[in-house]
Parts: sequence; C-alpha cells; structure tokens
Amino acid sequence: MKKVLSIIAVAAISATFVACGPSKEEMEAREKAKADSIAAVEKAQQDSLAAAEAETAKMAEEAAAKAKADSTRVADSLAAAAKGGKKKK
Repeated sequence: MKKVLSIIAVAAISATFVACGPSKEEMEAREKAKADSIAAVEKAQQDSLAAAEAETAKMAEEAAAKAKADSTRVADSLAAAAKGGKKKK
C-alpha cells in the first residue's frame, strides 16, 4: 500500500511540474525573441562599423585635401621667393 501511495504521489508531483512548465508556443516565442534580439545586436554592430569606416574615410579625405592645399601654398611661396617677389600678408 505504501508503494502504491508513493507511486501516486510521485506521479502527481511530476504532473504538477509538467503542467506548470511553459507551453510549446511560449518556448517558440522565447526562441524567436532571442533570435530577433541577436539579429538586432548584429545589425547595430554592422551599422556601427560602417559608420566608423565612413568617418575614417572622411577624415582621410580631409587630411589629403589639407595636405594638397599646404603643398600648393608652399609651392606658391617658393615660386614667389624664386622670382624675388615679396610675400603678401
């Protein structure tokens, strides 16, 4: 009799745990939310990397333009000095 009652008690406890767990739909919803979250983080990371690359390219273009302008200014100064002209202020 004790064994039968023990088996029934274990079965009741097991049924309670199974009944209180998440349903298949809830588990699928959690997995979908997790996948969506991971995709959003990956997209944000890619966007951040693209923005950093664009900023680096912009800074490189600005540096190249400044170097060209400086080079032109120095060349003009040297040409003016070679002619014996005075530098304008």
